[in-house]
Amino acid sequence: MGRPSGWVTAMTGRPAMRSPGRPDVNARDVQRQFWRRIAEGLSSEEAALVCGVSQPVGARWFRQGGGMPPLSLKPPSGRYLSLAEREEIALLKAQDKGVREIARLVRRDGSTISRELRRNAATRGGQPEYRASVAQWHAERRLRRTLSLRGRSRRSTCSIRPIRTQEILSGSMSGALQLGGTRSSR
Repeated sequence: MGRPSGWVTAMTGRPAMRSPGRPDVNARDVQRQFWRRIAEGLSSEEAALVCGVSQPVGARWFRQGGGMPPLSLKPPSGRYLSLAEREEIALLKAQDKGVREIARLVRRDGSTISRELRRNAATRGGQPEYRASVAQWHAERRLRRTLSLRGRSRRSTCSIRPIRTQEILSGSMSGALQLGGTRSSR
């Protein structure tokens, strides 16, 4: 009984996603407000209460950040869609407005709206459905991943060949660095 296996993939063209739990709606804005309060001199517990989060959450944010904000305190640049814009997109989509009309009303490019609706459509009951809170959660998750990778250096295109002890002892490596199997003198 029930639905056959693979029905989600057949309906949507992508595999079923595991539920990530409740999305943190507007968490970045709340964290930004929290760190501004810390900068004003409030304790983590006081700042948490002012921002509307529990004291343990405020203490955890403070501890995880090492006393320093892990994100910029400047307001968002407008390059990315905000939660308010996503909510407006969701309302207009629910009213069966077209992509171009939504783009005109939100004052964004049509391709931005189209990409947003395609990328962040949640599958409920077999039909793709746009939900602003889920879309915001996905966007913040992607941003966190991008920011965490930003500090890492990319792998070099050349591979460094391990130097054997024999080569060092025989003197064949004197004054040269082995890169990708070729010698390049410095």
